[in-house]
Amino acid sequence: MWSPSRGELDKERLEGVSAVVHLAGASVAKRWTPEHKNAIRSSRVDGTKLIVDTLRDLATPATFVSASAIGFYGDAGDRVLDEDAPAGTGFLADVCRVWEEEAARAEDFTRTVRLRIGIVLSDQGGALKEMKLPFSLGLGGPIGDGSQFMSFISLDDLVALILFCLDRDEVTGAINAVAPHAVTNAEFTRALAKALSRPAFFRVPKFAMKAALGGEMAQEMLLGSARVEPKAALAAGFTFKHPTIAEAIAAALSR
Repeated sequence: MWSPSRGELDKERLEGVSAVVHLAGASVAKRWTPEHKNAIRSSRVDGTKLIVDTLRDLATPATFVSASAIGFYGDAGDRVLDEDAPAGTGFLADVCRVWEEEAARAEDFTRTVRLRIGIVLSDQGGALKEMKLPFSLGLGGPIGDGSQFMSFISLDDLVALILFCLDRDEVTGAINAVAPHAVTNAEFTRALAKALSRPAFFRVPKFAMKAALGGEMAQEMLLGSARVEPKAALAAGFTFKHPTIAEAIAAALSR
């Protein structure tokens, strides 16, 4: 049992565990009203603070792996971003920065990993599930001019990377949880259309996305560009099972 809003966590359940993996947070794929933006921020920041404070009080603090997101980097155009790149600007970048600051407090007393997770490809949820139907109907297409970079990871590789981080004592700090080959939105569109054996001619104009989702949400989530590379994971010896967009989409659809 835990309740970040009330500051309650069943501390006894964490006694003696070897690791805690923290992935909780309100969905960002929901219209960003002021109330929901507050939920996005508080669910991540307050929840992480509660876990870190609880781990500090344990006799043997567990290894702590905490989610973050590549939203940390903001809209960076075509600049290649490794873990040393600074935080960007915008709502998601601000949330990720404060989120990671709370997680980093655990570094004072236990091994801590901050996973900056990209677009997770699975047909069970997330972006790919939402896109599968229109693309299957031949109604898919690039968003805007399609030049914005999308940094992705297959669900299998994300789970494997989490386990890798748990098993390797030398892995600490920020880790970009993305495949090695980021693609533009246009390249992603072509790969998904090819995997589904459908055309993808229907370009979605920027103004339509901003009208549907709100300008801020559309700009940061769909029109912004993050060309992220997994420098730290590769240096530590992690091997991606699905390093390319074609392989990652095929793995997701094969489920």
